[in-house]
Amino acid sequence: MRVRFGYVAIAMRLDKVTSSSPVTYKKYSSIESERERLSLLKRVTQSNLIDLIKILKYNIENDIHFYRLTSKLIPLATHQDVVWNYSKVIQTECHEVAKLIKQSNMRVDAHPDQFNVLNSVNESVIESSIRTLEHQLDLFDLFDMEHGKLVLHVGGKAGGKEAALERFIHTFERLPSRLQRALILENDDKTYSASDVLGLCQRLHLPMVLDIHHHRCYNEGESLESMVESIFKTWEADYWPPKIHVSSPKEFETDRRHADFIEVDDILRFLDLIKPLNQDIDVMIEAKQKDLALHRLVHEIKQARPKWQWLDHTTIEI
Repeated sequence: MRVRFGYVAIAMRLDKVTSSSPVTYKKYSSIESERERLSLLKRVTQSNLIDLIKILKYNIENDIHFYRLTSKLIPLATHQDVVWNYSKVIQTECHEVAKLIKQSNMRVDAHPDQFNVLNSVNESVIESSIRTLEHQLDLFDLFDMEHGKLVLHVGGKAGGKEAALERFIHTFERLPSRLQRALILENDDKTYSASDVLGLCQRLHLPMVLDIHHHRCYNEGESLESMVESIFKTWEADYWPPKIHVSSPKEFETDRRHADFIEVDDILRFLDLIKPLNQDIDVMIEAKQKDLALHRLVHEIKQARPKWQWLDHTTIEI
């Protein structure tokens, strides 16, 4: 069983490096000259891509094979009142990003924010969500990411959970096929349990992302032990192994807020649980200290399980 660890967006060890520098619509619209507006967008976008390249190189140097892109790479890319052809501006940088990802076979995905709701009762929200998701796939194409995935929550529960699940299915069926292929669904911490999402993924033939802490915060009495094999089976037809999310509560056990680092027992309990399944997995660390949390967790696992074999800095063979 091979286990790899990854992190989200920002490499804290890289000083003053960020791939998500913003341009607000207020700032953009305050500039009278269309040429200057475009110049601002170009500068910030190129800066974000240059810093993304630095982060990917850092990942490669540190044997980090799993990484989540920021959803804020291209400022105002999906704003209805901003139209600009960003792809022409970043061709050189995109080529370098594509080369780094492909040569290292790095697993790279994205997790569009909570405002993307495919089961909304508001059609404009659904249309906006689809635009955002398609924009992310456009970036995957620019980065030549054939197997890129988009993590999404099921959404709200207006009208009751069953009706909301049916709305999700109805929206899913009208999505472009490339978007259907890219979606993977995650259980959340207050509305849709692991059992809810597993059933939906089985119905739609989608991979499920298990979030361990979300399950701790919200479940309907079901145990992970009873579901985890079925969750892993949703990935059987996929290029990548199953992925899970791990975080630790900031204060009390069911605190939905993420702590700065990961409590090592949170991941060890899960790895001990799944060891009999002998299933390769990728673990996304969702902690405030990003890559620093990854490095600390690796160190603490080595201390807690000294007999486990490490293939490189972030990969265990159990």
